[in-house]
Amino acid sequence: MGAVQRDPSVTSRMMAAVRSKDSKAEVALRRRLWEKGLRFRKHYKGLVGRPDIVFPGPHAVVFVDGDFWHGNAWQLRGLPTLADLFPTRTEWWVAKIKRNMARDQEVTALLERGGWSVLRYWESRVLTDLNGVAEEVATLVRSRAPGVHRR
Repeated sequence: MGAVQRDPSVTSRMMAAVRSKDSKAEVALRRRLWEKGLRFRKHYKGLVGRPDIVFPGPHAVVFVDGDFWHGNAWQLRGLPTLADLFPTRTEWWVAKIKRNMARDQEVTALLERGGWSVLRYWESRVLTDLNGVAEEVATLVRSRAPGVHRR
């Protein structure tokens, strides 16, 4: 039996509900960083890729990449390939996700060439290891910030 086709209007509503910013993982990480005494900008328009969290002084940025849109969902689900995640319109979806992944690499490279330190985390990792991720970010930021001392 073939895959059940979903009504396009249902798919459209589902996709419209996916947050492009302020996801649960991103909000949790920002809250934890704030608790650690770190101050930052969010969704900084002045940088390529519009990072989720920006530390302008230390020149450090953080991206919280959604597992689905940035190419990690197939691994989380234990599937053999990215294509196995999409039973219909497979070629279109794989191309779309691969373009996202390529853009992520390009943005990271551009920022690094501009002197920025770039940290990228999967949303699933942030949600399962919030303290560890926050500590990694804090360590990087504090190591790059002149005149900032550990508390």
